[in-house]
Amino acid sequence: MTKTNLQKGRGAQKNTPNRFLQHVYEMREDFLEFCRLEGEIAESNKTEYIPVFPKTIVNKVDSPDVGMMYSMNPYQGCEHGCIYCYARNAHEYWGYSPGLDFERKILVKKLAPELLEAKLKSKRWKAETIVMSGNTDCYQPAERKFEITRKCLEVFLKFRHPVGIITKNALILRDLDILKELTTHQLVGVNISVTSLSEKTRRKLEPRTASIQKRLKTIQTLSENNIPVNAMLAPMIPGINSHELLKLAKTVSEHGAVSFAFTVVRLNGAIGQIFTDWIKKAMPDRADKVLHLIQQCHSGSINDSRFGLRNRGEGHVAKQIHDMARLAKQKYFQGKQFPALRKDLHSEYKDGQMKLF
Repeated sequence: MTKTNLQKGRGAQKNTPNRFLQHVYEMREDFLEFCRLEGEIAESNKTEYIPVFPKTIVNKVDSPDVGMMYSMNPYQGCEHGCIYCYARNAHEYWGYSPGLDFERKILVKKLAPELLEAKLKSKRWKAETIVMSGNTDCYQPAERKFEITRKCLEVFLKFRHPVGIITKNALILRDLDILKELTTHQLVGVNISVTSLSEKTRRKLEPRTASIQKRLKTIQTLSENNIPVNAMLAPMIPGINSHELLKLAKTVSEHGAVSFAFTVVRLNGAIGQIFTDWIKKAMPDRADKVLHLIQQCHSGSINDSRFGLRNRGEGHVAKQIHDMARLAKQKYFQGKQFPALRKDLHSEYKDGQMKLF
């Protein structure tokens, strides 16, 4: 398949087998090619929203190098279709493929606000920042339809509880009214993902995300309203976007970000197969080079599960990225700092209103 045959608007180009399923349904490449030649549709590329009903919504994060203690995900799967997304593997636990299924079968947790309120009202719960989302983007396109994230933010405000947000979608500005009220109590911090300054690169890596200019405008607008923003320059993929790190850091700083973080790409589980298939179709001229550079960051493998090293990488290529990051912080973020969020207010609003003494 050449890059002209890529499925438009999707990152993954196929469904990889689910490792938990004994029987796998897979369309043969020759059948897909026949459908293309005949102008027939082999399978629908339409996004499907599937309601699910978990018993809990707040997850304790046990990984020691993630940087958060608790997370919650209003949605599973993500229509943004970022080809490198580590969350793809989680879709297998729901019985789906981490490939195209991850982008086209979005699980919707409509009861998330009620589950969150029950958690925050629990006598055993002690306030710690809960991050939306630790897995998939809470402002992905489904949020425009279901507004679950907005309702959850209303719960956080009601109980005066700290919340972090990770997104690459400008839809977050829809909720500026709630975010402004949360920030008056020092209860919210936002992480905006900016992976490249090139629209061409962005469209290939992250096909259904907000444009770069919209993300930069989002950082600026949030900052102008005193809402602290950390820019997530992640992942850095050598041979694709790692050379942009200095310019990325300068640009997000100029738009108001008070800090930035980054990771070195790793392709765990099925993501390695999905990414390899994609890059050989989307960037055939540099596919082998990029994969080789990624291997140099992870002891000869594109897969890395070692805590402390998996997101940092090692070796000469990773060191160059880290050296650029250190220089960027010295040049563009001197005197800036992402503030700590308040946890002390929640006990006074445990019942959803100020306790009377």
